[in-house]
Amino acid sequence: MTKTNSGNFFEDFRVGQEIVHATPRTVTSGDVALYTALYGGRFAVQSADSFAQAIGYERAPVDDLLVFHVVFGKTVPDISLNAVANLGYADLRFLAAVYPGDTLNAVSDVIGVKETSKGDSGIVYVRSSGFNQDGVKVLEYVRWVLVRKRNNASPAPEAVVPTLPSALEADQLGDAVPFIDASAWDHHLSGSRHFFGDYQPGERIDHVDGMTIEEAEHQLATRLYQNTAKVHFNQHTEGQGRFGRRLVYGGHVISLARALSFNGLGNAFHVAAVNGGRHVAPAFAGDTIYAWSEILDAQPLTGREGVGALRVRTVGVKNRACGDFPLFSEGTTYDESVVLDLDYWVLIPRLD
Repeated sequence: MTKTNSGNFFEDFRVGQEIVHATPRTVTSGDVALYTALYGGRFAVQSADSFAQAIGYERAPVDDLLVFHVVFGKTVPDISLNAVANLGYADLRFLAAVYPGDTLNAVSDVIGVKETSKGDSGIVYVRSSGFNQDGVKVLEYVRWVLVRKRNNASPAPEAVVPTLPSALEADQLGDAVPFIDASAWDHHLSGSRHFFGDYQPGERIDHVDGMTIEEAEHQLATRLYQNTAKVHFNQHTEGQGRFGRRLVYGGHVISLARALSFNGLGNAFHVAAVNGGRHVAPAFAGDTIYAWSEILDAQPLTGREGVGALRVRTVGVKNRACGDFPLFSEGTTYDESVVLDLDYWVLIPRLD
């Protein structure tokens, strides 16, 4: 009798199933330092206790996306170990600050299943939640994953596709919006003079800089999150697959794009929610990632004095600078350089 874990296949999922994921993870200052080394994020709130405390935080919180990746990594052995691809995200909300020393664990609920027309795989929809050591929910999100079948002859389950919001309204952000003292915000230390009133819907921002993905870096980052998906590590198996090489974890590209966005969105101190996202195309070691953003909406947030919310669409591009804002080549066909299309809300100080 084998004692190893071969992961769940499509047949193993059923709507209503709850999965408690293994290996709680205490996030340390070492994790934060390594995350900074991997992506180079420069947002002041996450970089300095003194800056964070001046505006009302207990101390510098853990980067929002590091929290997401750690919780996401917990889910991989049960949800996507046998995935063909992670297809998308929706309704992702950051609900409470996480600090070094907090311990995170994850639970997922299966909310939908649908076999593909070829019958060799199926799409699994899960709502995953991350909790700290006190049982406080720090984030939740929905993702859908294309998962291989164990046996192609297995009968298809009844298709259940959940209805998901296309986007959250600003007034739905709720606890994701902290109380801050915007009057204490030092733009010299934050590195940007641009605040809520300086951004207008329809505005596009080229983040200019690019970062090349190194083989060791993307694997180190993925291991940092305890993400065990085979497609990122095993050249012996993946060399025989569709792409002939290991794929870069899609979350790695998201973190690169967020770090790059500092150049243009330097005071956007907190990712409050993700409305939706697509990994449009794979990225590989050696690719250079650029990014540009469009401001989709700007809301002042009643009841949160000194804070505004920007709805941002960030597009990640490989091996092509973004001065011409590449997105679609023909109608609604993505340009071949686009790897990421992410729609999310960020918070930014409001000085009016």
